[in-house]
Amino acid sequence: MARLNVNPTRMELTNLKKKLSSARKGHKLLKDKRDELMRRFMDMVRENQQLRREVEAAIRSADAHMAVAGSVMSSEQLQTALMLPKQELELDIREQNVMSVKIPVFDTKYKTSNAGDIYSYGTAFTSCDLDDAVKALSDIFPKMIRLAEIEKSCQLLADEIEKTRRRVNALENIMIPDYEETIKYITMKLSENERSNTASLMKVKDMVLDKAHNYS
Repeated sequence: MARLNVNPTRMELTNLKKKLSSARKGHKLLKDKRDELMRRFMDMVRENQQLRREVEAAIRSADAHMAVAGSVMSSEQLQTALMLPKQELELDIREQNVMSVKIPVFDTKYKTSNAGDIYSYGTAFTSCDLDDAVKALSDIFPKMIRLAEIEKSCQLLADEIEKTRRRVNALENIMIPDYEETIKYITMKLSENERSNTASLMKVKDMVLDKAHNYS
């Protein structure tokens, strides 16, 4: 806490009181923003953890099925089966404003709505484990997109929370105490000046009365 280097005048006192009032309002708004950002951040972290568990489990399952398919099919057969996919995915990226933080929103759109188009091959000469691997990846893909969206959002929210926290701390521990200390100092200084002026006026009054008494 440090006193600001200002002149102890009534005008400066009025200005500082206005600044202190604004700083307190800003402090409250920033604390509310920080708390709301933290609430949303924690909600996203919980969703992130759940999605990551589901995605990792599905990928392990797909890897296991792909390993079995690779053991019963040659690498040339696998490459040929997966060479020309039927299904295509378009990814549209837009932004959503959350407490002045622009977080990404990923919208997906498939080329066709036919569920069978995830298989780019005929089933006559392929392993059923290849089907299971492709199905597992296809089913989990929307959650993988959501996971990427959530992780980027968490990163952006964490950055904004840290910035807001620093601003709250600066107001709480530096600016507001400095304003309060300076206002206290100016108030005391003005009171001292007022008492000094009052004492001087009383002396002048006494002197005038003494002179008037002597002339009478």
